[in-house]
Amino acid sequence: MWEQRWHPLRREWVVIAAHRNQRPWSGAAVAAQPAVEPYRADCYLCPGNARVHGAVNPPYTGIHVFPNDHPCVGPEAADPPPATSPYRRRDARGRALVVCYHPRHDLRLARLGRDRIAALIEVWAQEERRLAREPGVRHVLVFENNGTAVGVSNPHPHCQIYATNFVFRAVEDAMAAEREHGGGLFASIIRAERADAERILHDRDGAITFVPWFARYAYEIYVAPERRVPRLADLDDGERLALAEALKAALVRLDNLWSSPMPYVLAIHQAPADGSADRDLHCHIVIQPPLRRPGLLKYLAGPEIGGGNFIADTLPESGAAQLRATAADHYLGDVA
Repeated sequence: MWEQRWHPLRREWVVIAAHRNQRPWSGAAVAAQPAVEPYRADCYLCPGNARVHGAVNPPYTGIHVFPNDHPCVGPEAADPPPATSPYRRRDARGRALVVCYHPRHDLRLARLGRDRIAALIEVWAQEERRLAREPGVRHVLVFENNGTAVGVSNPHPHCQIYATNFVFRAVEDAMAAEREHGGGLFASIIRAERADAERILHDRDGAITFVPWFARYAYEIYVAPERRVPRLADLDDGERLALAEALKAALVRLDNLWSSPMPYVLAIHQAPADGSADRDLHCHIVIQPPLRRPGLLKYLAGPEIGGGNFIADTLPESGAAQLRATAADHYLGDVA
């Protein structure tokens, strides 16, 4: 199958070449994530352990939030000198936090119960509200890098929050797409997914999970509230529980696909924190696993890096069908 599908949120074409996923492969394979123990004395995220600059984690029993020891932005970033035209410079100002989901070193977000995930979503919302009040903060990005395949060396369950003086590109593009569409673009995407139905993984109580029609990665998943809200902080209690259940359903199916922890990058796309574009974005979660087959990465090469067009090696309907066929309960069981 050869076709191009329009990605309405990125405003670009995705080339679908589904047969390429079965091509012969003699390159490197990604090892499965090794089993780990519930606690490690050398883990800088486990309770009671020292971090790199000497701070010691408290003996936390729930969610633990602390400043990132290696932030990519800082509150004291200096104004850089002017650059020679046509080049430009500006400061990268802001704050970065780490959020540990659970004291146990060996857990994944997929194995936490719905209520724990709902509590985590509330922490994300609280931190967004708090950081948005700081001078100069324009955007708050919540994201999780999970698994060695995406470069994570520490499997302790955690994510990061960046509060920055700029809006990240994916959110800027999505807001511009919404404005170009006249608003309601993401709602149109949800209606289209429901009309097709074959890519939906979960649809209940005002929250939906689906492999998008324009998916770039083989098992890419979107998780969203049905009601258009610009930020997680705008969800009511029932919507937060529904979103937690939908997010869990997505992550469980990814792990169950090959009965192995699925690596992924998870990002929450929310409207800017300064309130300037509240109606220009429908808050949603994007999960992008880098594997196209067990142990095989989707490498970005000539067409993607050199040419600038993404080549999808798997038909989105095929990825969705495989995920839909998995069990709804995690193969290792849940932790309350």
